Amino acid sequence: MKYNYKDFGLVNTREMFAKANKEGYAVPAFNFNNLEQLQAIIEACVEMGAPVILQVSSSARNYIGRDMIPWLGRAAVEYVKAAGSDIPVALHLDHGPSYEIAEDCILNGFSSVMIDASKYDYDENVAISKKVADFAHKYDVTVEAELGVLAGIEDEVHAEEHIFTRPEEVEDFVSKTGVDSLAIAIGTSHGAYKFKPGDNPHIRLDILKEIEKRIPGFPIVLHGSSSVPQQYVRIINENGGKIEDALGIPDEQLHMASKSAVAKINVDTDGRLAFTAGVRKAFADDPTVFDPRKYLAKGREFMKKYYKEKIVDVYGAEGAYKKGKERK
Repeated sequence: MKYNYKDFGLVNTREMFAKANKEGYAVPAFNFNNLEQLQAIIEACVEMGAPVILQVSSSARNYIGRDMIPWLGRAAVEYVKAAGSDIPVALHLDHGPSYEIAEDCILNGFSSVMIDASKYDYDENVAISKKVADFAHKYDVTVEAELGVLAGIEDEVHAEEHIFTRPEEVEDFVSKTGVDSLAIAIGTSHGAYKFKPGDNPHIRLDILKEIEKRIPGFPIVLHGSSSVPQQYVRIINENGGKIEDALGIPDEQLHMASKSAVAKINVDTDGRLAFTAGVRKAFADDPTVFDPRKYLAKGREFMKKYYKEKIVDVYGAEGAYKKGKERK
């Protein structure tokens, strides 16, 4: 093992999820691809007193650097301490595409990994997920798997068809694999182009309720849960961008889910849109700007503001832990 996540002050998701389920909120799980996005996430969660799961996809890990990622996780933990907060911080592999990549993350500082074998048939999904869980638990790393398929495109995730999770399979899957949390498909979708104007985007709370009955108290995860905030789409398009009409899952539906067994809600697209809106606004306000600190800071500002609102409106996680002071 090159890096042990515990040496960096990171935590796995076990206690984080237990507290969230007991108190009726969901843990924010936000993806990042650069330093400014990481800053926006950790500052928002510190100031709101919300736990956080810092997520990277395997392509984001390659972009940032395999050896740099765990040190960024440690930097986030040190920031939390310096701000006077006690929020727990997990470092999570999002949509791990193979056992080999999950294993490499486990041995290099990640406290949690997802193995996404949902593209395979049921038995193969079980076998791969169990293999990852067996290895991860040797190092006290928690594992998320997926049952069902979310449509959409985001990083290495690409699926044309949405396949709802079958409640009758969840108990068997959880029992056979030994995973610690389960991502389910109940109507959310990956990427910015989830639904078109005129559609009625909604999640199947009836399926969620049935799954809760079958695996009571087990942490459930929702992927593809961005709402595609129209204010940021508008800013992007007004300042040289071209984002086609699209809709996401309404915040109020996600908030309802957060009060159930849903312990973790993933958001990536919304952060990208907010960050991009800030950068484009910075360039539009001052076409002469070429200092990255100026335009990336605007992206960070937009993303942080939006996530602070999301922590209240969707996750219900404000004040779950001690709030820290604002970054100066």
